[in-house]
Amino acid sequence: MQRLFKFFLNLFPRPVLIRLSYVVRPLIALLLKGKKYTDPIDGRSYRKFLPYGYENVRENVLAPGTLSLERHRLCWLYMKNETNFFSEPQRVLHFAPEQAFLKRFRKLNHKEFTTTDLNSPIADVKADICDLPFADDSYDFIICNHVLEHIPDDTRAMQEIFRVLAPGGTAILQVPYEKNRMETFMDDSITDPKERTKIFGQYDHVRIYGMDYFDKLRSIGFSVEAVDYTASLSEEDIDRYRLANGELIPVCKKL
Repeated sequence: MQRLFKFFLNLFPRPVLIRLSYVVRPLIALLLKGKKYTDPIDGRSYRKFLPYGYENVRENVLAPGTLSLERHRLCWLYMKNETNFFSEPQRVLHFAPEQAFLKRFRKLNHKEFTTTDLNSPIADVKADICDLPFADDSYDFIICNHVLEHIPDDTRAMQEIFRVLAPGGTAILQVPYEKNRMETFMDDSITDPKERTKIFGQYDHVRIYGMDYFDKLRSIGFSVEAVDYTASLSEEDIDRYRLANGELIPVCKKL
């Protein structure tokens, strides 16, 4: 099964591969059913997860049922256990809605749940993150994960998120970053998709964030906590849920 999935990774572009995965995932989930690893999003367990990646394929990270990755499962666990997202109705804005979350979030009893994206056909509102069509202080909880690395003017995007977040509200703003990189790297002269994938991790990323990402969010006006939620979990649970040990979640507040 692992070899077959690797074959498809190399055979198809990522958008096509994802669409194929949604078609065949019930079969894959059945074939990989077991007890060793658990996806906390749907509660299903497997003998192993699938590989995923571009230049460097990571083994045993893609949950067969929800197609969630480490970051999705980490975000789910944190929001479920440490926030009021699942327990208190509020106004929610979800950027680039992930398939692993979307239907489950819609079922929650929120006052308002709006999804937005510039291109996604499943988003409620087609909008540019740098020029949002929402009033100031419109949302109590904002989810914007692995979006900002695609945005040339991420400063403007952060300012717009801050503007539409209500005072006292929370924004989860995950991005891929490198712990050993102090300063974010961006180079517009790199245009070749293969070279961008090699340097930035994905062909449509415009930068690789460093640890200064958290300070940049603070400069926008957010109160930022870089949460290492895995520090509160046992090694057994980190492995069982297939999480990236030590990954930081940017939890941003508008005070």
